[in-house]
Amino acid sequence: MAHTAMSGNGTTAGDDPLQTAVWRLRSRACWADAAALLQPVTAPAALQRASLLVERCLYTEQGWQEAEDALRTAEALAHSDDERGAAACERGQLAYAATLHGVRDRADEARAALGRAAALIPPGAVGRALLDFRRGLLAENLARSPQAARAAYRRAHAGATAHADPLLLSFTWRHLAGLALRDGELAEARHGFAESLRIREELGYLVGTAPALASLADAEAEPEASRLREEARRLFRLLGGVPTWLSRQLAPIPPAAGAATA
Repeated sequence: MAHTAMSGNGTTAGDDPLQTAVWRLRSRACWADAAALLQPVTAPAALQRASLLVERCLYTEQGWQEAEDALRTAEALAHSDDERGAAACERGQLAYAATLHGVRDRADEARAALGRAAALIPPGAVGRALLDFRRGLLAENLARSPQAARAAYRRAHAGATAHADPLLLSFTWRHLAGLALRDGELAEARHGFAESLRIREELGYLVGTAPALASLADAEAEPEASRLREEARRLFRLLGGVPTWLSRQLAPIPPAAGAATA
């Protein structure tokens, strides 16, 4: 996500040194350390700090109160429609993460917050692509509506392309590929997962590389699938078991189950 009050987001040469430091910590699953570098005295800084702590909740299933506190600060400092929309988008993501991980059912709050964000962030604006992606997550994982999810992911993909947001593109590629895999479109799924992995490796987004490897493994045949899963396990262990939800995907397949699905 871009933060326009600062120079870049740390992913390319020439970006603001602070953003580069924040990105390096974030990409290595050190969200609290990254957030500590940001002083929440302006709306953009407070929003970025909140987004880091919300992301930590999604990946680690911890830090809910810190994210809530940071989000309230960001909401209090937001004055423009763009800032209020971005804060509402983070509010929706936090509620989504809490629902997804079974902390508390906040699905209605997530939908309402993302609806507010949609009313404040116009189509074509920088923050709209991220909002569309998160609306796709709700549609896919909470509403169980793959058609609505696919439409939202495609809008997000187009927006990320238009605004040159490679990190978001890595997410849209992966989630569109996941829907293709569900529909049995192996070639399309393999291409999307491979693109997601390529972008994340190029950006140095280490915390997102293991999930990308595991997803690509699901679309590959043996022995490549096992090689990719083993690499994902190595990175997963390196980062101390983050993201937590990946442990289920990387669990060894029992021999009987493997024979049944071969």
